[in-house]
Amino acid sequence: MLSLLSWPGGCPTERGMSWAQAILLARGLSRGWGGICGTALTGAPFSQLPPQSPRALHCSSATHNSDSSLVPRPPEPLRKPAKALAPHEELFMQAPDGARDKASFVRAVQNFGQHNVHKRGHVDFIYLALRKMREYGVERDLAVYHLLLDVFPKEVFRPRSVFQKIFIHYPRQQECGIAVLEQMENYGLMPNKETEFLLIQIFGRKSYPMLKFVRMQLWFSRFKNINPFPVPRDLPQDPVDLARLGLRHMEPDLSARVTVYQMPSSKDSIDTADPTEPHIVGIQSPDQQAALARHNPARPIFVEGPFSLWLRNKCVYYHILRADLLPPEEREVEEIPEEWNLYYPMQLDLDYGRSGWDDYQFDINEVEEGPIFAMCMAGAHDQATLAKWIQGLQETNPALAQIPVVFRLAASTGELLASSGLEEPSPPPPEEQEEEEDDPQRQQRGQS
Repeated sequence: MLSLLSWPGGCPTERGMSWAQAILLARGLSRGWGGICGTALTGAPFSQLPPQSPRALHCSSATHNSDSSLVPRPPEPLRKPAKALAPHEELFMQAPDGARDKASFVRAVQNFGQHNVHKRGHVDFIYLALRKMREYGVERDLAVYHLLLDVFPKEVFRPRSVFQKIFIHYPRQQECGIAVLEQMENYGLMPNKETEFLLIQIFGRKSYPMLKFVRMQLWFSRFKNINPFPVPRDLPQDPVDLARLGLRHMEPDLSARVTVYQMPSSKDSIDTADPTEPHIVGIQSPDQQAALARHNPARPIFVEGPFSLWLRNKCVYYHILRADLLPPEEREVEEIPEEWNLYYPMQLDLDYGRSGWDDYQFDINEVEEGPIFAMCMAGAHDQATLAKWIQGLQETNPALAQIPVVFRLAASTGELLASSGLEEPSPPPPEEQEEEEDDPQRQQRGQS
C-alpha cells in the first residue's frame, strides 16, 4: 500500500495524513479516480473533489473518467470452425478417376501401411475404413476384413501376465477388433481359420475379440441354414427373374406354374407398337385352377393390390385375384379322416368321465378369408396392364370368361424400391378405382 503512495514530491504520511485517509487514497487510486491524487496532496476535504487528473501518474483520463471502462464488453459470437476431414480421409481420395471399387479400397489400406510404418492412428483408420466399406461395395468380402485386421500391430496387444489377462489389456484396440467382427456378423460373414490366426497373433487367446470369434463360430454354424425359405444373397437384376423369385417365395405349392404373360420392351425399340410395355408374370397352382372352375359365375371376383413384398433390400409389389367368402349356408363341409387331421383328436366318441374344469372348446384365433385364385407381379399397377393378365388367365381357365372381374387398386410408390434410396420409384398409378357390382357398364369381364 505504501508503495502506491510513494512518488516524487513527498509522501502523504509525512504531512500528518491519517491512516484512514491513506487507505481511502489507495482505494481511489486503484479505481482510477485521478482527482483524488491532487486534492489529497493539497489537504482539501474529500467532499470537494474537483475532476482533475494526477500529473505524476502515467494514466489516461479519457479512459478512466468514462463509465464504459467499468462495464465488461459482451463476448464476441463464436465462429464455427471449418469442417475438417477425418483423419486418413485423404487416403481414400487418391483413387484415379474417383473410382470406388475393391481395388481402390485395397490400395488405400496398403498405402496406410506403407506411409505409416509404425502404424500410428491405426484404430482411427480402421473405424474409417469400416464406414467406407459400403461405399466401395466390399462390405460382404471376407478377404477385405482380413486385410483390416492385418493393419493391427502384431504381438503388441497380447497379455503377458495374469493381471493383464484379468483386466482389459489395451481396451481401445480390443473394442476396435470387436467392431470389425460385429460388422462381419451384421452382413452374415462366417469367420474362418485365417480370422482365428490373425486374432491370436494380434490379441492372443485370452482376449475379448477371441471370445467374440468363438461365439460366432458356435451360433453361426447352428443358425446358418435354419430358414426354411432362404433368399439368395445376390438378387437378380432382371425384373422378370426377380418377379419369378418373389412369386415362388410366396406360393407354398411346389406344383404351381409360373407364366410370363408379357415381357418388358425397351424404350428404344421401334418394331413394337407400344414401346413401353411392362412385364407381367403370374403364378397359379392346380388347386387354384380347380377352385376357380367351381366358382359361381353369379358372384364377381376381385383384383386387389398392390401389396408389398421385401426381398432383402428390395421391395416388389404383387396383385391377387380373389373372391369373397361364401356365406355359411353355401359352404361345403368336407369330412376329414382323423388320421389326416393335424388337430387330432377333434371329436371324441368315447365316453370319458370329465370334470367341471375341462375345456370343451379350443381357443384358436382364425381369420376367415375368401379363396385366392392367382397372383401376379407387373411393371405397372394400372387397370389396363392387369386386364392383360386376366386375358392371359383365360387360356388356362375357361370359366373365367363367364365371371365378372372387379378391380380394386390402391396407390403405390413404385415397382422397385431399394433401402439405400438409389433406385428411383416409378410414377404412382391413378387414384383408387372401385367397381360396383350392380353397374354392368363398369364391370370388366373376361371377354374384354
